[in-house]
Amino acid sequence: MLLPSVVLLALFVYGFIGRTVYVSLTDWGNDPAQALATNPIIRWVGLANYHDLFTGFLQLRFRQELVNTIFFTLFFILGCLGLGLGLALILDRNPRGEGLWRTIFLFPMSLSFIVTGTIWRWMLQPQGGVNQFPTVLGLPSGTFGWLSSTDSIWKFDWNKLPLLTAAVVGLVLVWLAVRAARAGDRTRTIVAGLCAALLLGWALFVGPNVKLLPAPELHGFNLALIGIIIAAVWQMSGYTMALYLAGLRGIPEELREAARVDGASDVGMYRFVIFPLLAPITLSAMIILGHISLKIFDLVYAMAGPDNTYTSVPALNMYLTSFRQNQFALGAAIGTILLILVAFVIVPYLASAFRSEEGHA
Repeated sequence: MLLPSVVLLALFVYGFIGRTVYVSLTDWGNDPAQALATNPIIRWVGLANYHDLFTGFLQLRFRQELVNTIFFTLFFILGCLGLGLGLALILDRNPRGEGLWRTIFLFPMSLSFIVTGTIWRWMLQPQGGVNQFPTVLGLPSGTFGWLSSTDSIWKFDWNKLPLLTAAVVGLVLVWLAVRAARAGDRTRTIVAGLCAALLLGWALFVGPNVKLLPAPELHGFNLALIGIIIAAVWQMSGYTMALYLAGLRGIPEELREAARVDGASDVGMYRFVIFPLLAPITLSAMIILGHISLKIFDLVYAMAGPDNTYTSVPALNMYLTSFRQNQFALGAAIGTILLILVAFVIVPYLASAFRSEEGHA
């Protein structure tokens, strides 16, 4: 019974993943004359495409897209979690017309990102939409370029990326070591502590001397991303609201009553009783939202177009590189990097879920 599904999964999922990784290690498409040939001459180049993406002079757009993805993911997740939790807390108090409000909040999730992007592109036009709203109050119209701004904040030099990455991962490992020590897991404490010491030591003594590029290359948070983040949060906050509302409705009333009997205020009850019980839901929502944000494509394409480098993301660049420029190997390398980023998000969650199942067993 399982064999057909296993064969199809192995062929059309893992087989294609393996083929993409293999193509990313070749030069297919680097020669325009061979890109669309019937029997192209393909040579093995190893990690040359990845090296070009991170250090090549012509791949500045890809590096900015990685930075865009990091900022987009951060603010998208925070916005969806914050707004979704707020809406869920309001609905949990059973306001009048709760069913109507729940439907209104969930409605954006039923739309595709293409429809959402088209609507918000109209609303965020420089000469109309949101920028014209102040005129209703007798004020001058706004001039902010929601999707066309070229200004950036929080800039950093791309040459500092290895240093920053090592420092962040090292601090995370320190936190894991402290957590394992509190849990009494000596092995994990030692392993995490040693890895953290090595990374932080590298960041202090070696990292400052590593140069990916011969000259400084500044990247930062482009303000044109604000409009796209707002549209994405508007669409997906209803989803997180539904998750949190289900979690709130699943908390036994006896726990709330017990907290009130013990003298807990409303703030204390939420802080020490309700929010800790919602932690698994928050983790699940973060995994799903992070997965969506890393692969975002259609919303950006609909709102800002394919050629706006200030709002572009790696998935869009992968599409253009593969099917407009016919550089299949370079596009496959971008796709593989996206796969690795998604794996960094998904694999720890799956490992945690499997450990929980083993613990219950």
